[in-house]
Amino acid sequence: MADTSLDSNSYSSFTNKSPKKDEGEVVTVDEVNLRCRRPLKDIMNMELDSKYKELILALPKEERWLSPLRNYRGFWQLQQALPRVLAMQEVFKSRPSDVIVASFVKSGTTWLKALTFTIMHRDKYTFSHHPLLKLNPHDCVPLIEHVYAARDEQYLETLPSPRVLGSHLSYSMLPESIKTSNCPIVYICREPKDVFVSFWHMNLRLDQGLKEPPSFAQAFELFCEGRIPHGPIWEHVLEYHTKSLSSPEKILILKYEEMLKDPTDGVTRLAKFIGRPFSEEEMKNGVVEKIAEFCSFNKLKELDVNNGGGDLTNRYFFRKAVVGDWQNCMTAEMANKLDEITKEKLCSSSFTY
Repeated sequence: MADTSLDSNSYSSFTNKSPKKDEGEVVTVDEVNLRCRRPLKDIMNMELDSKYKELILALPKEERWLSPLRNYRGFWQLQQALPRVLAMQEVFKSRPSDVIVASFVKSGTTWLKALTFTIMHRDKYTFSHHPLLKLNPHDCVPLIEHVYAARDEQYLETLPSPRVLGSHLSYSMLPESIKTSNCPIVYICREPKDVFVSFWHMNLRLDQGLKEPPSFAQAFELFCEGRIPHGPIWEHVLEYHTKSLSSPEKILILKYEEMLKDPTDGVTRLAKFIGRPFSEEEMKNGVVEKIAEFCSFNKLKELDVNNGGGDLTNRYFFRKAVVGDWQNCMTAEMANKLDEITKEKLCSSSFTY
């Protein structure tokens, strides 16, 4: 049986390359070709697929973000990426062994991807020779719709099972093959005020040759209206929450704030849900705590690949990772308004942040 302790005696063939990576560069890991994701600007510059162009151009439009959005089935999507999202819904085939990491934007996605990937593949890699030392979590766990938007969907087929894949799509917009298969979905959510502040800072830091983002006040109003990529946030979380109530074996809801408060409990729950529970020996040897520490914000942020030594955009995913940062940015009036909207949106459900 493979050694699952992740100690220094385990073997890994991860290529020890320079931390600096070019977009699309391939890194061989046990004959698995992981590679850096393609930049957003490549997607934004693509022409709309003719098959869906007429449909998309007839959808409600929002032009106040970095790139135009279109409202499709109640959720706002990047106009240039939407054709490939539609194509993905039609042709993507999940595997029963897939694990899907789902989230609204800026809700703890990077952290959850790192944890899920490390837990799932802990029998393959040591902490000293691990893909996350050379690649960003978003490279190790590709965003399905991003891969399709870049017209690179064949890449997903090169990944051996079990694959860990990500998505920011609402549950209703996921491909049917994901919804009807046995592959588990892990969904992480975060308090909306902190989501907005994190999203706002992310947009400020993006340098993709796109137009300037709206002001903080303008962006706040758009967020309250749900007019941001993949928004509205409330409908997004409620779709996953509602499905988790009827199919708890299918969807696990994790709360960012609870994960920060007790990461070892979160790691244990996550491992059990995705079918990779920790053995008694692993528990005794502190593997849970080691994984939590290895994937912690501070550990990931200090890596060259994530702080400027690699793809410069990787640093955008690591800012503060704290609860309540909204207090440093929002006025009391803004906070109250968003709280009231959240209360109204969630009042008919059992979900609370």
